[in-house]
Amino acid sequence: MTFTVPLAGESMSPHAFRLLEVVRDLVEHGEGTVTITPTPAPAPAPGPAPFAEPLALPAPHVHAGLRVSRASRTVWRAGEQVELTRLEFDLLAFLAENPRRVFTRLQLLGSVWGYEHAVARTVDVHVRRLRAKIGDGVPVVTTVYGVGYRLADDANVELLDP
Repeated sequence: MTFTVPLAGESMSPHAFRLLEVVRDLVEHGEGTVTITPTPAPAPAPGPAPFAEPLALPAPHVHAGLRVSRASRTVWRAGEQVELTRLEFDLLAFLAENPRRVFTRLQLLGSVWGYEHAVARTVDVHVRRLRAKIGDGVPVVTTVYGVGYRLADDANVELLDP
C-alpha cells in the first residue's frame, strides 16, 4: 500500500495522525516497512507567509524489555528483532505465560517439547542458548537450584497477543 500524508505546512487531521500511529506500531512489530520519499514543495504564494508550526510527532515507544508476539512468532528487544529457534521461542512464551511459577525439567519437556522421553539436560542447553541470544542486560530465565527454571522476577516481557 502507498499512503501520501503531508507532514509540513498543513495541520494533520486526527485520522491522518491515527494512521501514522498504526503504521508505527506495524513497523515496531516487524509487520511492515516505511519508505519516506520527499516531495517537492509547492511554490510559495506571493504575499505574507501564513504562520505554521512544524508538526511534532510523538517519539515511537520502544519497549525496554522483550516483546513477544505469539501470532507472528517474533521476539523484539529494544526495537530489534531477536532470532530464536522454534523451541527457544516456545520456551520463552511458555515461561512468560506462567510468571513466578517454577517448572522442573521434565515439566518443561512435557509442556514445551510435547514429550518427556528426551534427556532432561536438553532443557539446560535451550535455556543457555536463549539467555545468550537475549543478552546479559535482560534477565529472562532464573534457575531455581535443585528444582528447575522460571521466568525471572525482573523480566520485562510483554506478551502482545493472547
